[in-house]
Amino acid sequence: MIPKIDENIGILVYTTRFEGSSGVIKNRFEDFVVSEIISERVRISSSQNDGFAVYKLKKYGIDTTHALERIYRVHGARLKALGLKDASALTEQFVCSTGKNKILSDVTDAKISLTLIGFVSKPLSAKDMIGNRFTIKVTGLSADISAFNEYDRILNFYGYQRFGSKRAVTHLVGKALVQRRFSDALSLALSFISEYDDEKNTALRKIMSDPSKYAEALQQIPPGMDIEKILLQEMIAHQNPQKAFARLPLSMRRFYVDAYQSYLFNLTLSSAYQSGEELFEPQAGDVCYDKNSNLGRFEMDPNQKLAIPIIGYSYFKKTRFESILGRILENEEISAKDFYFKEMQELSSEGGFRSACIKCADFAACADTIKFMLPRGSYATIVLREILKPKDPLLAGF
Repeated sequence: MIPKIDENIGILVYTTRFEGSSGVIKNRFEDFVVSEIISERVRISSSQNDGFAVYKLKKYGIDTTHALERIYRVHGARLKALGLKDASALTEQFVCSTGKNKILSDVTDAKISLTLIGFVSKPLSAKDMIGNRFTIKVTGLSADISAFNEYDRILNFYGYQRFGSKRAVTHLVGKALVQRRFSDALSLALSFISEYDDEKNTALRKIMSDPSKYAEALQQIPPGMDIEKILLQEMIAHQNPQKAFARLPLSMRRFYVDAYQSYLFNLTLSSAYQSGEELFEPQAGDVCYDKNSNLGRFEMDPNQKLAIPIIGYSYFKKTRFESILGRILENEEISAKDFYFKEMQELSSEGGFRSACIKCADFAACADTIKFMLPRGSYATIVLREILKPKDPLLAGF
């Protein structure tokens, strides 16, 4: 049986025969260890002392965005991450300076360790990060996880984090923005209530559901609700939902639209699997990624991986998934051209492609520990979902 939260984010199927081990992840930060892997093409020099500084950031109990904000606030250095790592894990990743002027000494506090490892001639970018290595301990297992051997039969769904995990609302906000329902988008961002939220936050969101109480809510906003604070301030000042969203950081505004595209992709993948489409082996005429992540048509190359369209204003329609995508757009009451924003052109998205299945490497499961490596953009929680098959993923630590 598919959990409700999975259905809410467009994940409607399991693709492995393994019955599921149940269990809980992330009981402790050190139970979920993530190490970033960068391309061998990156040359980090430890002998020179100029260029763009590269650091190894180790953290736990804090997400990447807030870790970098803390470093800037305390030490005055702007650093850029290659990928985002969440708070409920022990993570190690590369971050790079955005300028050549300020070099930090090693930094250590309760949640962060920052170590200078060298310099590069130009700033690192997300393309330099090729993947992540995971070591995950599972408690409360009900089955032998070493029996799981279907790691090559897992679809590349977007994971729970993409949608807000315990408060899966980002794609709903994104849909409202795509449909130009700015008032609804604002209401969802401020007052959408999740059964997994605590009583204090739920009570605050009930206050934020009433526009006449925005000033009262603003006085109660806790430090973690940065987005809500900005929206409330702008609504109190101007009473214009569209302008309020325009004041959010561009990365966050784009994230809402991206989250909705991610939901549509999950629906596409689920529907294609349910319809009997072959998703693990590309076929003649398919669009594929080659071993170097370049897109092209299928050429009988065993290294190619099937690519599925991501809906945007100019997404590529000529694939065997066209009818499935058409039905989804109709059911969602949107069209591809809706992803072009005349009102906020910076939010426009032309669409693209994403691999249909996960390329899970170096997989090993023994006793209560699972180890594997995933390419950039794939989610460990989607691999774990097929192994644990939890009745309630969020209560299981997902």
